[in-house]
Amino acid sequence: MSTSTVAWVKGHGTENDFLLVPDPDGILHPDLDAAAVRQLCDRRRGVGADGVLRVVRTGAIEDGRAFAGTAEWFMDFRNADGSVGEMCGNGVRVFAHFLRTSGLVDGAGEVPVATRAGLRPVRFEADGQLTVGMGVPGFPESTGLVMSAGGRTWDAVAVDMGNPHVVAMVDDLADPGALLDPPVWTPAEVFPKGVNAEFAVRRGERHLAMRVHERGVGETRSCGTGACAVAASVARADGVTTPASYRVDVPGGTLTIALLPDGSVEMTGPAVLTARGEMVLG
Repeated sequence: MSTSTVAWVKGHGTENDFLLVPDPDGILHPDLDAAAVRQLCDRRRGVGADGVLRVVRTGAIEDGRAFAGTAEWFMDFRNADGSVGEMCGNGVRVFAHFLRTSGLVDGAGEVPVATRAGLRPVRFEADGQLTVGMGVPGFPESTGLVMSAGGRTWDAVAVDMGNPHVVAMVDDLADPGALLDPPVWTPAEVFPKGVNAEFAVRRGERHLAMRVHERGVGETRSCGTGACAVAASVARADGVTTPASYRVDVPGGTLTIALLPDGSVEMTGPAVLTARGEMVLG
């Protein structure tokens, strides 16, 4: 059996954790395959994480070349099951924090990060948090959409944050049960490649809390795009006038979601690097 060694840095954003694999020129791990990602993310036989973020220059990866004139760095995101992900809000903050602490970008101002969902500008705040321009939420037609978990069913709303989400408002965050298995949605054909499922409750004025089952991962401690989806769907249902700001509590902390007059969303939250090392794959 052939083996290879992968250097990694671990970080998290509101306890949504990732392994960053530095590969600036796309030559160390040009084909980080699903099996390698699964081994890295396994919490018993690997390092353990919700996903992998390969750090590669836009010109060194096919999906990033369209951004080569506007961004230097591409976030090659993989879910824990090895599947390719379009976007990850908490991951973008951790990715940008890594770039800054590694001296790969200027520590002041804003850095553009290229993703499969498009360009995501990240701003470094004075208090150490990071703010990401998350784009304009989309609301695909979802008439009759329902989501089931824990033996219960709720009406739900589809939200596109560059990756697919379905949001259900519940009475209590315990209602969906253990979320060991993916929630079931109907009609099933609405999300043929799976979906990130959020269950949310109101805590007060512009204050929400949520749990999430992420496709390709399972229940996680946080989801940045999911928090944006929840805030955007609630604001839309309530007819809230922008600008407006929501606090969204997740099991791993708190995110602030700002809804801007141009229809776009900004997400603010922490990013922390916790460990680094090497792992032998194979």
